[in-house]
Amino acid sequence: MINQLYKLCAPCLFGLESVLSGELKRLGFEGISVTDGRVEFTADAEGIARANLNLRTAERVLIVLDSFRAVTFQQLIDGAEKVPFEEYIGKKDAFPVKGWSLNSQLHSVPDCQSIIKKAAVKRLSRKYGVAWLEESGPTVQIQFSINKDIATIMLDTSGIALHKRGYRPAHVAAPLRETLAAALVDIAGYRGRGDFCDPFCGSGTIAIEAALAAKGRAPGLSRDFAAMQWAWLPAGVWPQAREEARAREFHGEYHIFASDIDPRAVAMARDNARRAGVDDCITFAVADAREFDRTTDRGVIVTNPPYGERLMEKREAEALYTAFGAAYAKTEHWRLYLLSSHTEFERAFGRPADKKRKLYNGTLRCDLFQYTKDV
Repeated sequence: MINQLYKLCAPCLFGLESVLSGELKRLGFEGISVTDGRVEFTADAEGIARANLNLRTAERVLIVLDSFRAVTFQQLIDGAEKVPFEEYIGKKDAFPVKGWSLNSQLHSVPDCQSIIKKAAVKRLSRKYGVAWLEESGPTVQIQFSINKDIATIMLDTSGIALHKRGYRPAHVAAPLRETLAAALVDIAGYRGRGDFCDPFCGSGTIAIEAALAAKGRAPGLSRDFAAMQWAWLPAGVWPQAREEARAREFHGEYHIFASDIDPRAVAMARDNARRAGVDDCITFAVADAREFDRTTDRGVIVTNPPYGERLMEKREAEALYTAFGAAYAKTEHWRLYLLSSHTEFERAFGRPADKKRKLYNGTLRCDLFQYTKDV
């Protein structure tokens, strides 16, 4: 099945679809189409491995088995029973089912899970000539979505979500998801040239993702994926994809700076960078962003300062934005990309953004405030 082309789906955080689409194009994938919260594309078995290893802004890589309209449970039953589960799920494989429904007649997720599970059991029992499936082997996760009455049934090749790179076992409160941090770096246009700075670095995620992108290091290089255990997928595609990823790495001198006022956060960020293998690319420091001052006259700042969710914290956040805005105004040609959910950010910062982009940090709606003109 190595030469067979599969329809794949890569879910992403809302607002990152165009960034992910750009990634897929740069990696040479074809058949790319964009919808809300996901990008679909085509690839062979080797491409499944390559996508899992290399995608920075996707949450998972899913194989799309079938899509069909279902406004009644009977239509879901009929559609699910036509899905060729037996081509992908072995006699002893475990095949749990999970999914979601949005803007659809079929809104009971547990009922939909049960129907799809029964359909899979029916086909697999018939295929293997058994009345009971022990499910003691590798896990082949069945995933479904029902959006605007269109049911899509998929298999999850990733297992653990792709944003869990493995370098951040510890984190400060309200951490930024790695995939979102990578997207901010991409939107800012940082490719390893010039100065890069995060003055509110927290656990170091943005700086680490910037270093990974600068080096061209595949974010999934040090982790495993669910599909590595699947019998029908050639085992050789994974070491081949890793070898190709290593061959694409760059080796240069990078000027990436990360600082935070909290010494514990800086120590944690430094440890995370070491685990990611990029500690040699980042200069860490304990520093107050309100006194931001760079020795060079230009560069890019990508950062995610405290939002201030409670009333007192909100006022403290506004005061922080005001002080940072005053410090930023003194810089020469530094571009700024700042993520915040604070509705009064621009007023507190002291000037309107040149451009704003709506993004989501998990389920929290945020804006990416972009200051791209000379101050």
